[in-house]
Amino acid sequence: MPRINNPKPPKRAPKIDTRRGAKKKPCAFCQHGVDTVDYKDLAQLRKYISDRGKIRGRKVSGNCQQHQRDVTDAIKTARELALLPYTQRTVTERRGGRGGRDDRGPRGPRPDRDSAEASVEKTVADVAAVAVDDASASAEVVASETLEKVSE
Repeated sequence: MPRINNPKPPKRAPKIDTRRGAKKKPCAFCQHGVDTVDYKDLAQLRKYISDRGKIRGRKVSGNCQQHQRDVTDAIKTARELALLPYTQRTVTERRGGRGGRDDRGPRGPRPDRDSAEASVEKTVADVAAVAVDDASASAEVVASETLEKVSE
């Protein structure tokens, strides 16, 4: 049942064109008489991709409707064939979302570089000693099994 006392939304004022007198950017493909957009021409396709990897719109690129469709299809084909990446790498990535709160708490003081290197060397030596002990133990097991088979 519809509500009767719902007010109607106010009518908007007509939009004013802020680019009065400015010419529309001509389509580069129409100017040069290009019929089809080649998905293998990566240098040309990169002009129509933003730095984050998004396909630029018609108003930004200045393409006509048909050539914008061709560019979009060519970019998608090149991405499927791994000629173009889906996204570009971002230089700075920040952890966390909104609020900037870190749940892990403070990191504490950093250890000295010399002590860190020494602990790595000690760990490597411990792993090597364990590996040698395991190898010698397995060799003893094999030798004892061989002796048992020979004595039987």
